[in-house]
Amino acid sequence: MKRILFYFLMFILSLSLTGAVFAQSEGKIGYVDLSRAFDEYEKTKDFDKALEKKGDLKQEQREDLVKDIRKMRDEIDLLNEKAKGKKEKDIEEKIRFLQEFDQNAKAELTKERDDMVRDILKEMNGVIQDYGENHGYSIILNERILLYGEKSRDLTEEIIKILNDNYKE
Repeated sequence: MKRILFYFLMFILSLSLTGAVFAQSEGKIGYVDLSRAFDEYEKTKDFDKALEKKGDLKQEQREDLVKDIRKMRDEIDLLNEKAKGKKEKDIEEKIRFLQEFDQNAKAELTKERDDMVRDILKEMNGVIQDYGENHGYSIILNERILLYGEKSRDLTEEIIKILNDNYKE
């Protein structure tokens, strides 16, 4: 029991010393709303527009395939039994192609989106690190982990401005 109490007191003492040392440091602390910075970054907006266009193109291609299948189904009633069998196989093949097309399109767009998000977050991290180093910050946190943060410590606007200025160049 004494041993547990001793360890507990040592733990509390180490926390208080760590806090005291940190409080004495002259570094600044700030935070950034990464979600907002990501959404307001012009590169993100431009990429989302380009990805949306690609998605629309894939949707048009899909609709063309669906029209072909419907047309083939409408034609099947006019055929004799032997021709119907062949047409049904063609329809099944076209449906399999449509399913593969859907899977591939979704995978392609998802991969492209994931790659873009990863690249932008990496770029944002670099900008935030540079900003912290150049402006004397010891710590810059993600706003999502804060329970409270003074507005004066919010660096989001400055980071968004830097990102967008760099992107325009």
